[in-house]
Amino acid sequence: MSSKKLGFHESLATQVIESGKCAQCGACVVSCPLGCLEYVKGNPSLIKECKLCGICSQVCPRYAWELAKAEKFVFGRERKPDEEFGVFRRLVAAQSTDERIAKVKQDGGVATALLVYALEKELIDSALVAGATPEMPFYPVPKLATTAQEIIEAAGTKYFCSPNVLALTEVLKQKKTSAAFVGTPCQIHAVRNLQMAGLKRLTSPLKFSIGLMCSECFLYEDLMDEHIHGKLGIALGSIRKMNIKGKMMVTTDSGVTAIPLADIKQYVRKSCGVCEDFSSELADISVGGLGLDGWTFTIIRSEKGEELFSSAEKAGVVRTKPLEEAAFSISLLSKLTKKKHEKVSQAPKT
Repeated sequence: MSSKKLGFHESLATQVIESGKCAQCGACVVSCPLGCLEYVKGNPSLIKECKLCGICSQVCPRYAWELAKAEKFVFGRERKPDEEFGVFRRLVAAQSTDERIAKVKQDGGVATALLVYALEKELIDSALVAGATPEMPFYPVPKLATTAQEIIEAAGTKYFCSPNVLALTEVLKQKKTSAAFVGTPCQIHAVRNLQMAGLKRLTSPLKFSIGLMCSECFLYEDLMDEHIHGKLGIALGSIRKMNIKGKMMVTTDSGVTAIPLADIKQYVRKSCGVCEDFSSELADISVGGLGLDGWTFTIIRSEKGEELFSSAEKAGVVRTKPLEEAAFSISLLSKLTKKKHEKVSQAPKT
């Protein structure tokens, strides 16, 4: 990366936002030392003159991103040739044993279980998660959860962008000192960039990260309002769960509607097309359904992640089953990882 300090216009505005690559993570907004940026309708926007400090271009996960540099920073080494889905220490199929979580979990409830366990053991004092918006079902908003109940209320996948990095401002405001971060691959990249940039005021409270496996996000109004409600006639308030298992499964009070993925591909957020990371390869722990029923495929990547998971496992907070029973998931993980890489490599260069 060039040592020249670039302003917002000549870096992110032209090369990231205007080119359709913006991950909408909010890292540039929270890191601007002079408050020159504001998050407006899903994008960073200048609200006063840029002072050319160059920080926004350092923290953006879509500007001059260097995977090898990030891997060395997080894990102390680059991935080995056979680590096609990133550095890892252990692969497990796991499931929460907490009855509170069983009622709201997406698959195995592992992310929620680990967060609640860490909070109750005082390993963390808060968690940056995607909260709910009562008036807009499944519309996510960044939230700093400080109680087990708030963490549990944020459980379940919301297939839309939630700029959880923005909740770092709340971490500072509430003077939290040990927070966990939960986010998609691009958001994990943003957090690692913030850490590599040495922005300790923002990042020193972050103790570990849980990455969500993610193929892509959808545009809320297009998918929910126009397609699911408008075309299919499903009342959004009646939806209890949304999941992707080969198709998008929408569970309502009256049953399950299966929507072919081909029907909703048109509503995918365009910037997801430049992301090569399916399984949150730079998180401490990565989680996803990967075709499992009631279980979470869990990739334990870092020493921090291993310490947390092993402690929770010994405490009986999560249980695991033989990996042989999740062979299909490993195959699917490999397939989806390759698919993301191929999609990016075949995309027109801008």
